[in-house]
Amino acid sequence: MPGTRKLGRASAHRKAMLRAMVTYLLENGRIETTVTRAKEVRSMTEKMITLGKDDSLHAKRQVFAYITKEDVAKKLFDEISPKYQDRNGGYCRIIKTGPRRGDAAEMCIIELV
Repeated sequence: MPGTRKLGRASAHRKAMLRAMVTYLLENGRIETTVTRAKEVRSMTEKMITLGKDDSLHAKRQVFAYITKEDVAKKLFDEISPKYQDRNGGYCRIIKTGPRRGDAAEMCIIELV
């Protein structure tokens, strides 16, 4: 279930951060972040792509309520979701890259498959 990790943030800050990271991932295709954040972002990104596969008005309103940029939400429905139409989940890949120099946090790259 998404949203079980607190990530050391207040709930409003955490939700805003995850929305921004999901939007950035859908916009660019890949981001570099810590492993725990990547796991949360993966969960929400896969939910958004699954909603994008359903082309109903309700799904569009749910996606537009979560994604912070309108052109990224449009890209989700027009380009990203049709690419995964025959796939049942597993739209994101997490590749570990090693510890961060400053605090030795485990870093990774999360990207769309």
